[in-house]
Amino acid sequence: MSNNTISLTQEGNRSSNSNSLLKLLLFDMGMLTLALPVEQVQKVIKHTAVHGSGLSYVNLVHLGKQEVAVIDLHRKLFKVSQPEIIDKKGYFIITKSVIGEPVGIMVAQAPSLIDVPLDRVRTLPNSYRSADTLEIASHVAVIPQSEDKSLTIFILDLKRLI
Repeated sequence: MSNNTISLTQEGNRSSNSNSLLKLLLFDMGMLTLALPVEQVQKVIKHTAVHGSGLSYVNLVHLGKQEVAVIDLHRKLFKVSQPEIIDKKGYFIITKSVIGEPVGIMVAQAPSLIDVPLDRVRTLPNSYRSADTLEIASHVAVIPQSEDKSLTIFILDLKRLI
């Protein structure tokens, strides 16, 4: 097993049982389908005012008595922000403190939950991760949708987001 697979095991998401499921919070980003393991998500909230210089994909949001760095992932991946998010119509996925502090991810639409069989989850090759903007993903899951279509889900590695 690779280190990435071991990491998922340590979080309690994987087991040796081939019938086990990985519960993911799924969201679209451009033409990509991305996900986070549910255990890494603290909450999902409606978009609120974002503060920052506007020069970076990382900004700041005030959540109660806490300041949280929020990532415009669309801008990080595609070098342009999503219009829905600019108009403050989206959501923030607030992660648990995996990197020492919670982080928010801006998404245009409300995320959904999905159970993915563990035998559909594979570690992304390091050669792909080092050559693509999806270096922020650690795993990929391919879910059959119909006879000739499938859904490809890239599972994010929170430690690589910022």
